[in-house]
Amino acid sequence: MKTLRQHLGWKLFFSYFIIILVGVISLAIAAEFVTPTAFNRHMASMETMMGGSMGGMMADLTEGFQAAINEILFVAASLAFVTAVFVSTFVTRRIVKPIQEMQTASQHIAAGNYDERVEVVGEDELADLAQSFNQMAHTLSQTEERRRRLIGDVAHELRTPLSSLKSLLEGLVDGVLPAETGTFLDAQREVSRLQRLVQDLEELSKAEAGELTLEQSWVQPNAFVETAVTRLVLQYEDKDVRLHAELPGNLPLIYVDQERMTQVMLNLLGNALQYTPSGGKVTVTAQVEARQIIISVQDDGIGIPSVSLPHIFERFYRVDKSRSRTGGGSGIGLTISKHIVEAHHGRLTAASPGLNRGSTFAIVLPAD
Repeated sequence: MKTLRQHLGWKLFFSYFIIILVGVISLAIAAEFVTPTAFNRHMASMETMMGGSMGGMMADLTEGFQAAINEILFVAASLAFVTAVFVSTFVTRRIVKPIQEMQTASQHIAAGNYDERVEVVGEDELADLAQSFNQMAHTLSQTEERRRRLIGDVAHELRTPLSSLKSLLEGLVDGVLPAETGTFLDAQREVSRLQRLVQDLEELSKAEAGELTLEQSWVQPNAFVETAVTRLVLQYEDKDVRLHAELPGNLPLIYVDQERMTQVMLNLLGNALQYTPSGGKVTVTAQVEARQIIISVQDDGIGIPSVSLPHIFERFYRVDKSRSRTGGGSGIGLTISKHIVEAHHGRLTAASPGLNRGSTFAIVLPAD
């Protein structure tokens, strides 16, 4: 009984067997109790029509007919049983085997083997289930890969400021570094870097979980663009990079969180400044197209290779691998910006004609 409860194949076989058994019993009861009465009634009618006495033959005919019925039922029951065996075997292989394969694969995935897949056979519901299972396994594999990469990236980002702090503290303890304002300012800068990284990671966590809080209102796009330009204009002047904004005054109002969109513009303009050499130029433009507001940040900096464009919004991804991380941000500003724009039902795009040919980042937001 335990085997019956645990295996679907046996359940299917016994379900067929029970149906056949019920049918055979029903036919046997009908043959035993109904057939003689019906047979005698028809024979009596024939006897009346023939005008003769068939009394002596009635018993023999009834007994022979009953035996023939029983023999027919036995043969039919045997054929039905054999058919049930073949049908249950076919159904078991067609239905139960794929389920068993998915069960085995799910156990391997639960054990951490995310590369496990099942074979997709046919085009029915089981094939759809197998395809969905493989898609789930693929998604889990990607999630695990992103988790591992995130842990490695965070560890890498934390290593530099922690190593600097450790060196500063060891220098102070050993007396190699003087206990003066400059030394403590260096330590403070490293602590500030750690704080920014932790804040960015917290912001990214909320963004990827869809838990960003938005305080939306009807805003003129020029408002947050000009705010970001004003905050960064001195940094642009220090690096000798021209920052030019070409904003028409008749842009329609859009329903956004002004502080969040200012944050996006600061990320885009800061990113453009970081990767544009001295003497370069960054231009901010805005236009209305197909009931959408398009705000573009174009620079003539190092550009983005075509192989890097699909990954530009990934966490901690950097186009210039040789560039020191101490000179950049946390590496997740573009990722956070993308999530903020998407939370406003818009999209953030990146384009570049190639290396050393500049790049363009565009914010596309609905205008109504």
